[in-house]
Amino acid sequence: MADGGRRQQRAFIGSFTAAGGLGILTAAVDDESGALTVLSTVDGVPDPSYLALSPAGDMLYAVSETADGAVAAYRVKGDKPELAGPPVPVDGSGPTHLSVHAGHVLTANYGSGSVTALPVVADGSLEAAASGVLQHSGSGPHTPRQQGPHAHQVQPDPSGRWVVSVDLGTDSVRVCALRDGALTVHREIALRPGSGPRHLAFHPDGEHAYVLNELAPTVTVCRWDAVDGMLRPVDETPVLPIAPDGDAYPSGVVVSPDGRFVWTATRGQNVLSVLAVDAEALRLVVTVPCGGTWPRGLALDPSGRFLYAANERSGDVTWFAVDPDTGIPRRGGSVEAPAASCVVFG
Repeated sequence: MADGGRRQQRAFIGSFTAAGGLGILTAAVDDESGALTVLSTVDGVPDPSYLALSPAGDMLYAVSETADGAVAAYRVKGDKPELAGPPVPVDGSGPTHLSVHAGHVLTANYGSGSVTALPVVADGSLEAAASGVLQHSGSGPHTPRQQGPHAHQVQPDPSGRWVVSVDLGTDSVRVCALRDGALTVHREIALRPGSGPRHLAFHPDGEHAYVLNELAPTVTVCRWDAVDGMLRPVDETPVLPIAPDGDAYPSGVVVSPDGRFVWTATRGQNVLSVLAVDAEALRLVVTVPCGGTWPRGLALDPSGRFLYAANERSGDVTWFAVDPDTGIPRRGGSVEAPAASCVVFG
């Protein structure tokens, strides 16, 4: 326990068990340094590659990124989450992301190009079947990555009125409504053909959003209108200083709590990029090594002082102290986490 009986902050790390991952790791977080210390591992489901906590922090949800696709619910008790019932099918393949919204767990299913809603029951566990599946359609010019839809992320907007799903295969973001357990498309916003949008992060002002493009590699700055449910692209900024030599696949994007900086991670180049927010544009400040290889996940701790890269191929999570004036991360250390893919805090 921390001072005053407050429970010490925990980090939960997802991984790919098919690549040697240990399942879900729980780690203690040092408040002063940001350092992680692994406390336990849970291997109840295959490939728990992405995680999300309930609003109360008492439940942890994990995708099972497999061909059949499922979500597992865990009770957060002590230092080791406990599985709360069997995994629930998402009626789609390859779920890569999930979020919790309005009494449902939502999943973005990359393989099938769909988004699924799973109802949450009173005790935090999941109903045995999905309440709705929204199938995306379309394609893009990049072969073979865009021959069909590939939903990569789904999350509520800051107002809670809408759900946004980012689709790499169709170069678009869909704004959806969730009603009675079913998702319906309000409008679809087209991005630059071949950009391959992967993840979106909202600015703290609730009026702007940043779409990270995996195939570009760039960030698209957008205005967000929560009243109309409208996303309007206004600018696009490279996340690398020069044209990359070799693989360059951006993976994660986060925004500082004060809204002054955006950080991204790029696999292949194995760097983190610091971008300064300048009105409705971004300015690339610098790139720094990610501390490992193939940074699949990027996370900011709730205080905004520490940045964490889940380096999948080097099998570690590296933490960085963020300079509050420049936004530049300084490496603090790392912890072993085979086939690491994401980090969430609770």
